[in-house]
Amino acid sequence: MPAPHLVRLRMHVEDRQRHRPGQHYLIRLRAPDDYTAQRSYSVASHDEDPLVEFLVERLPGGEVSEFLADVAEVGDVLEMRGPIGRWFRWDVSTPALCLVGGTGVVPAVSMTRAARHLGRADLLRVVAVGRSPDELPYASELAEAGATIAFTRHTADDRPPGAPTVKELTPLLAGVEVAYVCGSARFAQLAEDLLVASGFSPEAIRVERFGVTG
Repeated sequence: MPAPHLVRLRMHVEDRQRHRPGQHYLIRLRAPDDYTAQRSYSVASHDEDPLVEFLVERLPGGEVSEFLADVAEVGDVLEMRGPIGRWFRWDVSTPALCLVGGTGVVPAVSMTRAARHLGRADLLRVVAVGRSPDELPYASELAEAGATIAFTRHTADDRPPGAPTVKELTPLLAGVEVAYVCGSARFAQLAEDLLVASGFSPEAIRVERFGVTG
């Protein structure tokens, strides 16, 4: 992983159910006194991968993220529930676009891997936004898969720093029937506004926001 605060976990799940790209799991930690803390994590892997992959961002004071990033070891057994989520899952048959930011790229990674695995890469377009190459997870993998990468504080391939523009996004929406937005609350609002300004129907936008939990 490019940044020290990000950890990639690949986990074996007992009695695993098939998942669709865009779904997530709930990971629950349980203390000896039965106190619990839980957090939702999007799946990065595609369904044929023998392991389920997650990206964990270590958040200061985060009960679950700090344990998964710093304490958990190979062989530990965790409580998990999933796959969860109908609204945000992709059927790998509907032409789609992902507009994702920061660690919100994870569902787009799962969708990209599923599309490539099934030979349907033509159905998916991805626009991934990050501050710089060192801070955007899976940046190289997404770029190799044909994603449009926009860095807000870094020049890349002669593209000046900055968020995606209507001019950049509009051509990518041709033929698209559903758009997936994932990122922080602030990013999600900016992304929704950008899609609408580019002429995309608000009813066809599916949003997954995340933030620090108490």
